[in-house]
Formats: sequence, structure tokens, C-alpha cells
Amino acid sequence: MDFTNTEDIIKNSKKILIISHVNPDGDALGSTCAVYSAIYTRFKKKCDMCVLSYVSPNYKFLPYLEQAKQSYDNSLVYDLVITVDVAAIDRIAAAKILFDKAKNTINIDHHKTNNNFGDYNYIVPEASSTGEVLYDLFKNSGWEINPDTAECLYTAILTDTGGFRFNNTTENVFKIAAELVKIGVNPNKVFVHCYELKSKNFVMFQNYCINKSVFLDNDKIAYTTVYRRDFEKFSAKDDYTEGLAEQLRAIETTDIAFVVKEIEPKLCKISMRSKKYDAAKICLTFGGGGHSGAAGCTIKSNVEASVKKILDEIKRNNRI
Repeated sequence: MDFTNTEDIIKNSKKILIISHVNPDGDALGSTCAVYSAIYTRFKKKCDMCVLSYVSPNYKFLPYLEQAKQSYDNSLVYDLVITVDVAAIDRIAAAKILFDKAKNTINIDHHKTNNNFGDYNYIVPEASSTGEVLYDLFKNSGWEINPDTAECLYTAILTDTGGFRFNNTTENVFKIAAELVKIGVNPNKVFVHCYELKSKNFVMFQNYCINKSVFLDNDKIAYTTVYRRDFEKFSAKDDYTEGLAEQLRAIETTDIAFVVKEIEPKLCKISMRSKKYDAAKICLTFGGGGHSGAAGCTIKSNVEASVKKILDEIKRNNRI
């Protein structure tokens, strides 16, 4: 798989937009910046980048990220829109209008629930991350991976493998990481920025959320709820919930864990992590998606009703 059949489209497009999903994580941000860097290096062409919603300060070190915008002009018509790490088109929210109006679209992702919504689709479900998909695309197409692009790709891969800890960490992941280090990535620098620059409020907020967790079915199911008032109490940002589901899944007895985050009084975001059940299948019921071990969705209900819906679906699918 390579970019050669779309390279002319990229080359001939005057206005290009790169966009990822709302509430972007390390893979989304790293991949967005990697595509920007690679296109700029190959064609000396600057793209627009749209980053939807809050960006954690931890990722501010990423090359070119400061050029990304958090708002967009609905009246614009792009020659090309490239989505990265977008499991389903509704994950770009209202920016979908820009995608729909674009003359050409490219969809680059690694989620097994992706339904090939672009004109050109590069989907590799067995890849650890969109960063891994991009590395292979660039290498196979003969695109240069310079130090800036390498740092973006390394960040994407590092974060979506949980610091090379998750079961998506394959031999190929380590080979790619080694190549990126050879190009100039400083692993310690990236790790510190991604995992060790946490504020006191962040740590206290996460401890509070973990301490009010609920355990069911002999501790096989674990979940916690996060209300808007909880965010206000700790002056917390949206990304402060990152890692909560992983902490609950790490408990020895837990088979499946989830976090219900209140976005509005009747709108909740679900983050789910599983050891042995298909989290993507459960979240797909609510219009979400992801991977077997890690998935998410949005439910148009209050927190209590959302918890019940998720629990009912877990039990229906997995007979826990």
C-alpha cells in the first residue's frame, strides 16, 4: 500500500486541510502533524490543520502543532481534505461540512470499524496506530521522513501502544521505533512530554474519579462517572479523564472497564477498555467504534441512563 495513486492529487491541490477526531489524543495529533510535515517536506506546500476541541499542553512540543487552528470557516471549499485517525466520519463533528464539500478526500486510519468513508482509503486495522500506517505509507511511497516527521510518528505510535505496553505492540512497532530513533527522535524527550508532565490538579482529579469507581459481577466490570461539577471542582480540562479507563482495566479482576463523562446534561462520552471482550462491538451499538480492547462512543442520555445502557449492552453481548 502506498501513496502513489493519490500523490498527483496531493501535488495538484492548492488548498489542503488535515483534520482528526474531536478530543484528539497523541495518535491523532502526532499523525496530523506528521502528514503536515511530510507534505511540506515533499512538496514545499503548507496545509491547514484543524484540531477540534481542547489540546493537552503535553503535546505542545509537536512540530507544527502551533499552526493548527481550533476553528474553521464553513464557507471554504478545499481541494483536498485528509482525515487521520478518524474511526467514523461523525467524529469530526460539525467540520464534516468541509469534508463533504471537498473536491477529493483521503481517509487514513487503523480502526477496524472504519467504513472507508473517503474517496481514497488507507485503513490498516492490524496496525497499532495511525502513526504506524503513515510510516509504512511514507516508506513504501519513497517519501522522506525527516526528524520533524519522525518525532510526530513516534509520538503517535508511543501513545497508542501505551508506551509500548499494550497488546498492539508488535515486532513491527519496535522496528519502526528503532528507525525513527535512528532518524533523530529522542525517546526520553517524547516520553516525558507525553507521560510525566502532569499538573497537581490532574493527579488529584484522577484520584478522585478512581476513588468513586463502581465494581460489579465479582469485580469483572469496573466503571466511574465524571460529571461537569467534578471538572469544575478541580478546574479540570477535558483531557484529564485520559487514562482513567486504563487504570480500571489494570485491576487484576477486571475484564471490562469504562468511564462515563458528562458533556451536557443529556449527552455523555464513553471510553471503554477491555481485556477479553470486544469493546468496539459494544460501542458500535451506540454509533461509536474503535478496537476490541479500546473503544468509545457518545450516548444522548444523562449519566445514570448512559451507565445503564452500557451495562445492559455489556451483559447482552458478553454474558458476564
